[in-house]
Amino acid sequence: MDTDHVNYGLSISEEEKQPIEETPNPLPRAVLRLNNAMLLDGEWRFALDADDVGLRESWFLGRDYEHRATWPGSVEMHLAEARGLSDPARWHDQVVAWYEREFTVPACAEPGGRCMYQLTFGACGYETRVWLNGRPLRTIEGEDVHYGEYTSFSFELDDNLLQPVNRLTVRIADTMDAETPRGKQESHVYKRGGIWYQTYTGAVRSVWLEVVERNRLRSRVSVVSLVEDRLVRFNVATRIHDPGLYTLRLQVFARTNGHGNGHAAEPLASSDFPLRLEAGQKQQRVVLEVPGAELWSPEHPQLYRLVAQLIDEHGYAAQIEARFGLRKIEARGRYVYLNNESVYLDGILYQPGTATYEEMQRHFHAMKALGCNLVRVHIAGVDPRIYQLADELGLLLWVEVPSPHSSTPRSRQNHRAELQRMLALMETHPSIVIWSLYNEDWGAQDIATNAATRRYIIDIYHYMHLEHPQFLVVDNDGWQHISWEGRLKSDLLTAHLYTPALDRWREVLDQLTAGQMEGVAAFPLVVGDPFFYRHQVPLIVSEWGGFGFSDYGGPQDADARTESIRQFKHELRQRPIAGDVYTQATNIEDERNGLIDPQTGELSVPPGLLNSRTKPEPSPDPPKPTV
Repeated sequence: MDTDHVNYGLSISEEEKQPIEETPNPLPRAVLRLNNAMLLDGEWRFALDADDVGLRESWFLGRDYEHRATWPGSVEMHLAEARGLSDPARWHDQVVAWYEREFTVPACAEPGGRCMYQLTFGACGYETRVWLNGRPLRTIEGEDVHYGEYTSFSFELDDNLLQPVNRLTVRIADTMDAETPRGKQESHVYKRGGIWYQTYTGAVRSVWLEVVERNRLRSRVSVVSLVEDRLVRFNVATRIHDPGLYTLRLQVFARTNGHGNGHAAEPLASSDFPLRLEAGQKQQRVVLEVPGAELWSPEHPQLYRLVAQLIDEHGYAAQIEARFGLRKIEARGRYVYLNNESVYLDGILYQPGTATYEEMQRHFHAMKALGCNLVRVHIAGVDPRIYQLADELGLLLWVEVPSPHSSTPRSRQNHRAELQRMLALMETHPSIVIWSLYNEDWGAQDIATNAATRRYIIDIYHYMHLEHPQFLVVDNDGWQHISWEGRLKSDLLTAHLYTPALDRWREVLDQLTAGQMEGVAAFPLVVGDPFFYRHQVPLIVSEWGGFGFSDYGGPQDADARTESIRQFKHELRQRPIAGDVYTQATNIEDERNGLIDPQTGELSVPPGLLNSRTKPEPSPDPPKPTV
């Protein structure tokens, strides 16, 4: 096994279980665990199952693999390498691939049978089956097959299955089924505009083996702040094999600054919560007061360190750590409020595509340098460490559920499952403030005509407000928002507006702010019951630009593009608009609107170009909106 990636030792003493120095995190997850986590990345054996016969022929019992592949990596790249191609291979209808490797397990240093082994896939899919020494594994959630390709999932390894050297076999399958959450990857459905991205599926994130406690906290922590009273509500997940009495101990430590350079040794707040726990999994909600805590914001990204311990009757503590911040987001009247102060959202659309984690880090620093306080991560799941970087940098995030491409009962079921998988792993971050359920009605094409589609979106909107109140929720970004009895079922009224002509831009913005619902965006802004906009909800121009397309009428060079962006931003700030999202951060395939080099992270425009907050635009004669 690769021992270069050891995080902590499980057998450290009780006194050493609260390290003072910040711990590096080699794993694609936000919550840290005190254990030996060893990456299984690297060379795996690989075979394409073109005729999908592997299950019938029991490949998991052993076979000769004709190829080698590097994990993590996409099926498309592995297919290309097997075929001797330099560019990622395209596939149609279905792809099935098998991977296999051996590993050994480290000794468990804790006495009394307290520890066990856990195998985690950072992300893999869309459909993943796993065998250990020819025996099928079930996820901790009880799945024989894991569905989804954007979030992690784990297996507990039974001691009875383990051998000195173990054979791990993985079958990955994906299709172009339009009912699965695919984001902007190709399916059998024609996309309006015709722009699809290269598919990127399969073994896309790290896989690792770790020693965990039999009775423990899972690496899933939800944080909701009550900033006025400096109260924090934590939701934690317990995993129990031995029923009994336990104590949940929460401690909050200050960090020396908002950028992660160490933290104080004494807790700012601490509390014990006695629990009687049965075998299985359980969600537990508790509240902790953190007196004098500073609030998290883009200008002051103050983070704190949570140490959560599950202590058994013998005093043994299973521990996890997470960083969090106190913040509050609201949509009230025409403005968005962060920590009870209005904030203009200077945003940018970010489509990571096949970017590596290192490239995404450079992109985030570049977007901050552009003057953005908001990044809209467009219908994609990314490495969880990127959310953590946004916490550190002070970048607000607008995230989206990767959309299916057809509107059916099954596509809605898959959509909801994907949303819940993402929520379970992303609720620790103060940077994540907005969720979009759909984008431009992809996967909800019948939103204007099908009451069942609208009912589903309304139900999810209400569910998010009740269960996840720390986020703003957008029902369908861009147009065709839902009105029910005259009430918008979206916290923001958003519009995607594209025109290269400044005069037309002014005209469209005037119509938009005056409440014109039709003839502004590509489709009516609101569907369902009549809705009358009178500035009672924040208005966001959540996509604009298009200046990278010279044949679209946009500028021919960087200087001209810079000037157009300045002029268009100026017009936005003259009107009662709560924020905007320039499209886009980097070029990706046929879309050439980027301001950041995809590889190096260098800017092609001046730093601060998208920051309209520090120097408010003068408005001696604001235009009079007309309908």
